[in-house]
Amino acid sequence: MDSLILARLQFALNITFHILFPTITIALGWVVLFMLWRWRRSGDAVWLAAYQCWTKVFALSFALGVVSGVTMSFQFGTNWPGFMERAGNIAGPLLGYEVLTAFFLEAGFLGIMLFGRERVSPRIHFIATATVAFGTTLSAFWILSLNSWMQTPTGYEIRDGVMHAVDWWAIVFNPSFPYRLAHKLLASGLTAAFLLAGVSAWQMLKGVARPETPRVMRVGLTMAAVLIPLQFLAGDMHGLNTLQHQPAKIAAMEGVWTTERGAPLLLFAIPDEQTQENRLAVGIPRLASLILKHDADGEIRGLNEFQGAHPPVKPLFFGFRVMVGMGVAMLIAGWGGWWLFRRSGWTRLPRAWLWGLSLMSFSGWIATVAGWYVTEIGRQPFIVYGLIQTHEVAARNPSAMIAASLAGYATVYLALLVAYIAAIKRMAEKGGKPVAIDAATDTAASGAAPVISRTFA
Repeated sequence: MDSLILARLQFALNITFHILFPTITIALGWVVLFMLWRWRRSGDAVWLAAYQCWTKVFALSFALGVVSGVTMSFQFGTNWPGFMERAGNIAGPLLGYEVLTAFFLEAGFLGIMLFGRERVSPRIHFIATATVAFGTTLSAFWILSLNSWMQTPTGYEIRDGVMHAVDWWAIVFNPSFPYRLAHKLLASGLTAAFLLAGVSAWQMLKGVARPETPRVMRVGLTMAAVLIPLQFLAGDMHGLNTLQHQPAKIAAMEGVWTTERGAPLLLFAIPDEQTQENRLAVGIPRLASLILKHDADGEIRGLNEFQGAHPPVKPLFFGFRVMVGMGVAMLIAGWGGWWLFRRSGWTRLPRAWLWGLSLMSFSGWIATVAGWYVTEIGRQPFIVYGLIQTHEVAARNPSAMIAASLAGYATVYLALLVAYIAAIKRMAEKGGKPVAIDAATDTAASGAAPVISRTFA
């Protein structure tokens, strides 16, 4: 493999691993703040126990996100020096703003959040926790602003081949930024929601449910039920924006080879770039045009109009369907789980449903990574859409050197990912003292804790 492909694979590996953890912490920071607020307001120690448990998950996720983010940033210099040479006047400040504002807030107040509850006043501790939560969201703001600018560049001028900022407002709030930010924040909320619900379901299945488990389950399922329809709405708006600014990406996602009216929505197909056709296609007539143009006879531009300047089709086609398919599964699990849990008085779920939620603990990761691949691969062959092609800014490093570092990254990241999941499992199973359950009455012995059944219908 040539050095360009290896360098792209290495960056893809790094961003894939890195994005897993901010996707959790962005929303989880607000969730633990909510738990802390409920404890302060009610004085109920069950909320404090929930806060203490999930703050540990937040801290672990935050640490891995920071470490992987640092190694990823090195690659701008090692593998992609031309990018900073040509677009660094814009990319550099945006990355700097993220560090100077968001990361400093997170790092500066994280210690108080984790270790200061008994050392500072309750108000200061609450403010520190809120500041950390705000910092994670502000970090997403700046990073997604840069990424969106690379997709829909505005507010610049080019002098001697170098891009210079002429309007920072237009750069930061570029045309795709509001949709991309909303889509990502909702994705983070859903990722955290299903992690909360999945871990709680696992605790119930294994008979190690704590007093806080039903409340955490309720928070997770309520978040999922509320956010998933909003995510579909945001995704639709994002798709319309992408159709306007990156029609080649939409054509690849939908498998539209030639410009046509009344394009079908393909549920399944195997795109063939050699023959420029879809094999084994199963679709719904005219639905793609209806969704994208809000007109069943609307015209969708085909890939034939972007010869030599459109992204690879298969990764976008299948990645988009993985993301949407996982979204549909989240819709069913979120709404169905919330209804069943509410019907039981917020105490139990059918055993089959618990298994389903457990298996979906990291479903947010799958949807996020699939969507991220669609976004990033869909920008190709450009690194700054329509302006700078990827091959123009890559370093000429030996292939063997990149391959060796790629293998090293893959080994370390796999080990860290396994350790992370194992740590969450251990915290779920041994994070507190089991609740004593009276088998005859199915109630907590002390009478103070919520009812948690050891057996589920």
